[in-house]
Amino acid sequence: MKRIVSLAAVFAVATATVFAVVAYAGSTSAQATSVGVTAKEFSFKLTRKSAPHGKVTFKVTNKGSIQHDFKIAGKKTKLLGRNKSATLTVTLKKGKKYTYICTVPGHAAAGMKGTFKAT
Repeated sequence: MKRIVSLAAVFAVATATVFAVVAYAGSTSAQATSVGVTAKEFSFKLTRKSAPHGKVTFKVTNKGSIQHDFKIAGKKTKLLGRNKSATLTVTLKKGKKYTYICTVPGHAAAGMKGTFKAT
């Protein structure tokens, strides 16, 4: 009888451990790293130049006088007027560099571009 009780206790502990690990893994993978982006004529200023791979959320604020947007990893914000903001969440692959730009004609050529790295 002791063996049956002991095996049941071991099974219960093992099952609880597996559920805890799965719950922990699920909760961390949903977290996105936040990066602030300030746009103005004709530059971007990011709060960081790299982030851990996975989900990254860029919060873009236009502090310039004319409209700007922000494009990275195949996604872009809408055109933002003065003092307007938008968020953009992308999934970045480990070790890869991503070019970001303003897609308004002539803005990237004038300096609204850069590189962001996923570590």
